[in-house]
Amino acid sequence: MRVIAGAAKGTPLRAVPGLDTRPTSDRVKEAIFSMIGPYFDGGHALDLFAGTGGLGIEALSRGAERAVFIDADRRAVAVIRRNVEAARVADRSEVHCNTAERALRILAKRGAVFRYVFLDPPYRMKIADCLMAEMEERGMLENGAVIVVEHEADFRYPETFGGFRRRRMATYGGTAVSIYHYHDAADAAGEDIDEGT
Repeated sequence: MRVIAGAAKGTPLRAVPGLDTRPTSDRVKEAIFSMIGPYFDGGHALDLFAGTGGLGIEALSRGAERAVFIDADRRAVAVIRRNVEAARVADRSEVHCNTAERALRILAKRGAVFRYVFLDPPYRMKIADCLMAEMEERGMLENGAVIVVEHEADFRYPETFGGFRRRRMATYGGTAVSIYHYHDAADAAGEDIDEGT
C-alpha cells in the first residue's frame, strides 16, 4: 500500500498486523479519488474505521486541510500514527482510539464539521447509513459534503435517505464503493451512475 497522488505520493503505508483489518486496495483507492477529486481545495476529512489511515492520508496528500482518524483497534491506531508521520501529515491529523458511535458524539460536541467522510466498516456491520444519519442529525456535514462508503458488492444501501443521495456506485471484485452527496442541490436532478468492473 502507498499514497497514490499528491504531496505524499509514493509514501509506503504500513499494514495493521493480523487479519481483522481489511485495508482498501490501491486500485480501489485510486478509483475512489478519481470519482470524488482527484484533488481538493481544503476542507476537513473524517476517516471512520480508519484501519491503516490510507483514505484520510490520501485526502490530506491531495489537498484536504485536516483529517480525523478513528479506529477502535489499538493496533490500527498505532499504525495510523506511524503512517501519518511517514506521509508528513501528522501536523494536520488527529488520531483517536474509539468506537465510531462514541467518536461522533465527541466530535459533534466539539462542533466538528466535515466536507469528506470515509466509511469503511467491517462488512458484517451494515451501519454506514445509520452513521450518516447521525452525522446529519448532529450537524456534522458541510452542505455538499461527499461521503464514501465501502461495502460488500452484493449489498446495497438506500439510494436516497435524509439529505443524502447516492451519486455513483462501482464494484471491484467483492468490494463496492457508493458515493453519496449531502444536500447537493445543484446536482439534485442528476442520475445515479452504476459502474461494474
